[in-house]
Amino acid sequence: MTRRVLAVYLAKLVAVLVLVSISTFLLLEMTPGDPLATLLPEGATPEMRAAAAERFGLDGPLLQRYFEWLGSALQGDLGRSMQSQLPVTDAILDRLPVTLELAGLSILVALAVAVPVGVLAGYRPGGVADRITTVLCSVTLSIPSFLLGVLLVFVFAVSMQALPVIGWTPLPEGLGPHLSGLILPVATLAAIEAVAFIRLLRNDMVATLQQDFVLSARARGIPTRRILFVHALRPSAFSLLTVLGVSMGRLIGGTVIVESLFALPGLGSLVLTAINSRDYLLVQGIVLVVAVGYVLINAVVDMAYPLLDPRVRAS
Repeated sequence: MTRRVLAVYLAKLVAVLVLVSISTFLLLEMTPGDPLATLLPEGATPEMRAAAAERFGLDGPLLQRYFEWLGSALQGDLGRSMQSQLPVTDAILDRLPVTLELAGLSILVALAVAVPVGVLAGYRPGGVADRITTVLCSVTLSIPSFLLGVLLVFVFAVSMQALPVIGWTPLPEGLGPHLSGLILPVATLAAIEAVAFIRLLRNDMVATLQQDFVLSARARGIPTRRILFVHALRPSAFSLLTVLGVSMGRLIGGTVIVESLFALPGLGSLVLTAINSRDYLLVQGIVLVVAVGYVLINAVVDMAYPLLDPRVRAS
């Protein structure tokens, strides 16, 4: 990227982050109900309400409170949980590694399955492998993630007793127990993501294999495997990279059902607990962190486009 293009891109990124912060802050204002209702006893005096509002930064004009909250957030201070009285930043940092590990492993497993299957299905459209892949993808898409998780638990944990049903074992307590507790939740998330990757990569491979440079490679006698995984896969992964960034951002903030199903101490279960207890400041902090992470991941994906396609770098 030239300096001018990079400056424009960074300016757009900052603008998006500012809009994210405004939307996140307004979440508390638009939420129905009284955020102090769960903290104060019945018949609380106005003095008690004023003291509680001042303690959690809920007093003062809206614009003033936004800039105070933004200034604190830029310094890593997202306030204190209204229920536990602990810093919101500490609560998020304590749960974030679990969600990041779950999302990262799910993406890696999905890619490990999707790349060879998508390439093989796209190599011979309408062939046996393509038809089998289409049927399996359609079946997997028809099963909601929570139901797929329940089915995996029934088969591998209840019937075969090969894996733990629920629970989380920290890594310091042993690599084997740690990974065994992640197999079912990762498989649940990876199955849905892999289907999207396979279908996208398959369609792009079909189009890429008709390009002149692929036909020229075949005419020169280059082995089929090299053509598929070296010459054709790279330009075909352009759309896959876009979806990959969206999927990673979505998984970071969208593992609520899976984390609750398998009792994993991640951001998903934390935000669910915060919503049930009406801990709005904690919800607000989690939403901000997830939204910023989503924006930054997609920014990295945008900057990776020139590495896949020289035409983007030239333009």
